[in-house]
Amino acid sequence: MTETTPPPRPLDGITVVSLEHAIAAPFCTRQLADLGARVIKIERPAVGDFARAYDTRTKGLASHFVWTNRSKESLTLDVKKPGADSILEGLLAKADVLVQNLAPGAAARMGLSFDALHERFPKLIVCDISGYGEGGPYEQKKAYDLLIQSEGGFLSVTGGAGADELAKAGCSIADIAAGMYAYTGILSALLLRGRTGVGSRVDVSMLESLVEWMGYPMYYAFDGAEPPPRAGASHSTIYPYGPFPVGENDTVMLGLQNEREWALFCERVLRQPELQADERFNSNANRSTHRSELRAIIVDTFATLGIEEVVKRLDEAPIANAKVNDMHAVWSHPQLKSRNRWVDVGSPQGTLPALLPPGANSAFTPRMDAIPALGEHSESILAELGYSVRDIEQLKVAGAI
Repeated sequence: MTETTPPPRPLDGITVVSLEHAIAAPFCTRQLADLGARVIKIERPAVGDFARAYDTRTKGLASHFVWTNRSKESLTLDVKKPGADSILEGLLAKADVLVQNLAPGAAARMGLSFDALHERFPKLIVCDISGYGEGGPYEQKKAYDLLIQSEGGFLSVTGGAGADELAKAGCSIADIAAGMYAYTGILSALLLRGRTGVGSRVDVSMLESLVEWMGYPMYYAFDGAEPPPRAGASHSTIYPYGPFPVGENDTVMLGLQNEREWALFCERVLRQPELQADERFNSNANRSTHRSELRAIIVDTFATLGIEEVVKRLDEAPIANAKVNDMHAVWSHPQLKSRNRWVDVGSPQGTLPALLPPGANSAFTPRMDAIPALGEHSESILAELGYSVRDIEQLKVAGAI
């Protein structure tokens, strides 16, 4: 390796073909690309991944698409047109992984199920991402992020206490969960193939992914017990833990986890050490039961202080705390800047900032290439498969690419 050759990445030489749209599958494959995999994203001609049209907030590009599609190659292909089968066959013959999150049953009808492919491509790993998984009464049910948040119980513990105060997560949490399990599932399948020489199937359900994340509230409500109440931005069972107003217009988020921190909070933040022995507040269970009385004491104290003084007292105690940042504040967060976590990537509309993937590795740098234009790589990919210029023009005329 010369001085100018970058160090190898974990997935260099791995090729991923993805029939993907929306968030779950694209988020999975973008992370594979981060680790060096070549990701060929198959999109519908003229339209592409429908996430391209969600909005135009990022220099005219869709925010979701920018987030989940850097470092990929875009191949437009109408899988129902003549000639598409041979293109897919050629791609899969060279691929290590096939990822798809099409409508339930669609991939199987196209002959792209693991069972149909395994005999021809025994080393191929197939990852199927769906709302509810294969089999069961919900197999054919449509699934979007909000609907899975609802089915998976997330909405039942999120939001305010009132009957009309349900609140979904502000990001696509069910899609993200499924994308993460697909990503780690594929990595596991690659490791397994390294031992056995044989590919396997990864079956990821959005419902199961999110329900796994609901472990604490589920076990809290085990065997018919009362579920944790919705508590807005506060914690439903630990107190004080959540947002508190400061002065006239500010808010601080703080969290206490144990009795040692409670004592420090009374002494150094509230400066009311006598509260430690107050029977209403001398255990987390009692503080949670009497949270309205304790909240009034905290709010009264913070009302006379500025945000900098409150944060100073909390930091010196020390008590965990945070600012309630909006998106603009996150873009300029001093910790992210100090750790050099932002880099520039290309796009059809010019350079855009992108966050380096979490989990920095000392041995390599993540791949941070451009977000592709629709069909940007169609001709080069087809030429690689042996298609002539004339062949490619005929495919264009036929609407296949």
